[in-house]
Amino acid sequence: MATPKIVLFYAFTPLPDPEAIRIWQRDLGEALGLRGRLIISKDGINGTLGGDIWALKKWSRSFRSYAPFADADIKWSEGTGLDDEGRSLDFPKLSVKVRDEIVSFGAPGELRVDENGVVGGGIRLSPDELHTLVAERDDVVFFDGRNALEAEIGRFKDAIVPDTETTRDFVELLDSGAYDDLKGKPVVTYCTGGIRCEVLSSLMTARGFGEVYQLDGGIVRYGEKFGDDALWEGSLYVFDKRGSVDFSDHAAVIGECAGCGEPTKRTANCPDASCRTQFVVCEACDAVPCEAHTA
Repeated sequence: MATPKIVLFYAFTPLPDPEAIRIWQRDLGEALGLRGRLIISKDGINGTLGGDIWALKKWSRSFRSYAPFADADIKWSEGTGLDDEGRSLDFPKLSVKVRDEIVSFGAPGELRVDENGVVGGGIRLSPDELHTLVAERDDVVFFDGRNALEAEIGRFKDAIVPDTETTRDFVELLDSGAYDDLKGKPVVTYCTGGIRCEVLSSLMTARGFGEVYQLDGGIVRYGEKFGDDALWEGSLYVFDKRGSVDFSDHAAVIGECAGCGEPTKRTANCPDASCRTQFVVCEACDAVPCEAHTA
C-alpha cells in the first residue's frame, strides 16, 4: 500500500562540484518519482522531498552512500497524499538548483564550512539539553530564526521574533544593533529543521554575541520529543501544501486572522494577484482584499 511521506534534510559540507551533485539528485529524484525542492552550493545541500515511503527509502540509501552526506539528519513526516502515478500531492514538481547559498541570508562570503559543518556556529543543544539550560538559567532568550509570518502560528514561549519577511533581513537587523542588548545573555536560536540556525548563530557569534546556542534538529526534533507539553506552543509552519503541522491533538491555536482576528493556524497568499504577501487568515476572510489584511 502506498504511503505518502515527506523528508526534510540538509548537510553543510564542502562540495567541490555542486553541479555534479545537482545532476545526480535530479536524475535520482526523477527516476524515483519524487517531488520537492533541493538547493545545492559549494557549502552543502538543503532540501525537502515528497513521495511514497519506499521511493524515499531508496533515495535515502543512495543519498547516504555519498560520504559527506552519510551523517545528514533526515527528518520524516506524513505527507497528505499521492496522485495516480504515486507522486506527492504536497509539491508541484521536482526542482533541483545550484545557488550561492543553501539558505539565503545574503552573506555567502561570511559563511565558513569544513567537513564537520559550519565553523563558528552556536553550541548545539538537544531538546533535553535545552530544558536543562532553561532550568539552570533564568535569563535564557529564545530567538526565532524564521520569517515573522511563520512565528505567528507557532513559536517558543516568550521568544523574540524579529520583524523579518525573508531570511536576508536578519543580517541588516543584526548589523543595526537592534539586538545588542542580548549580547550578555544566553541566546538560543531555533528554526524549522535546524539549517537557518546553523548560519544565524554563526552570524551572531561573529557580531559579538557571547553565548549563542542552536536547537539541534530544530523545532521538528523538539516537537517529536516533547510535542505540545513543554516550551513550544502552536503549529509548525511548513513550506509545502500542508501549510502547517501539529505535534499533538491538543496543539494550541495562537495565530490570529488578519481579517477578523479570530484564532487560526491557516496561512494563505493575498487574493490580489499583484500582491505576493502571505497572511495568517481564516477561510472566511480568505477572499478579503489585501488592504483589509494590512489595515
